Amino acid sequence: MADGELKKMQIEAFSSPEMKADQKVGDTFFALINPESYTVDLKMETQQGQGQGTSGKQQRFTFKLPEEFSFEFLFDNTGIVDGKPKTNITDDLQKFKDLCFKHDGDIHEPRHLKIAWGTFLFKGRVTAISIAYKLFSPDGSPIRAMVKITIKNSEDEKERVARERNSSPDLTHKRVVKKSDTIYWMSYKIYNDPKYYLQVARKNNIHNFRKLRTGSDILFPPIEKRKT
Repeated sequence: MADGELKKMQIEAFSSPEMKADQKVGDTFFALINPESYTVDLKMETQQGQGQGTSGKQQRFTFKLPEEFSFEFLFDNTGIVDGKPKTNITDDLQKFKDLCFKHDGDIHEPRHLKIAWGTFLFKGRVTAISIAYKLFSPDGSPIRAMVKITIKNSEDEKERVARERNSSPDLTHKRVVKKSDTIYWMSYKIYNDPKYYLQVARKNNIHNFRKLRTGSDILFPPIEKRKT
């Protein structure tokens, strides 16, 4: 694509969350007109229980829900947009629904989708499609519609485990010292306990615990936590 050329939002379907090239199914779908906006919903669950007779309760984190991405884009077969008028949009809508929403008999479940638009990339599965028909030909055939699609993130399990283990205390971490950082606080953030600061200090030959050099690197080694 030449520099400066408009990039269209595209949707590709795959038979596996790994989304390898040989797992692609069907043709790539390109939006006729890029959406004006999109929405990303972030949610988490907390414990809701509260004792009888109390006025409140500290909310405790339970788990983070997958991200949801939704947007609207136009289907238009009047020819005004692309100069290619058609009798109706039924066939185009059906192809879109088959690609994104249809139960795939080969994998016995809906397909995994990858949505790309410039630097934006989202992977997931459709949870909802809403179609609002906007314009009709004299015989009643729809020739324009606005489609809203909602997709929930469905990250590949191997990728998720690898990402979540990046913060595991049994891995070696390297952190850059920021202004006002202390070795006690940094140890707490890595190990959820500041008492391991002496081991970190020995690992990094740190003698002055109260004055860390801003911008320096500190290694936090794997530490075996003893049961008390």
